[in-house]
Amino acid sequence: MSVVLFSCTIPPDTSRVISENSTVAAARTELVGLDEDDIRMCAGFPSASSSTADAGTIWAYRRDMPRGSWNVVNPSFTLFGAIPAVNTSTSGSSGGNCSTQFRFTDNKLRQVEFAGDNNTSTDINGLCVSMIDNCLIYARKKKSQ
Repeated sequence: MSVVLFSCTIPPDTSRVISENSTVAAARTELVGLDEDDIRMCAGFPSASSSTADAGTIWAYRRDMPRGSWNVVNPSFTLFGAIPAVNTSTSGSSGGNCSTQFRFTDNKLRQVEFAGDNNTSTDINGLCVSMIDNCLIYARKKKSQ
């Protein structure tokens, strides 16, 4: 039974078996070229900022995503009535966090990066989607005008 449960666990580094979320991947290219006012319009005001060596700035946005925890409990059993019960339960938390960084030079967005405990069981940087999806919509509307 434990072999079956082990095969269902998600490894800490899933980058070898899953790919980056498609919305996040699109944001890496489609947001480039927006200016600081555009990013404030779609993402709000940054939670932190820093100057860069090339006279630019980096804005950071952080979001914690606390979610419910999970618990799997398998029935206890005894072997031959003489060996004590074996409990095969496991639990964990499904929360995470995302930090999104925007790098600006000459008031134009040059790079978008993501950091944190932000992978899901199906996507790299999957927890970051809610931080940039509105900016992606904004950028697409602006470019279509």
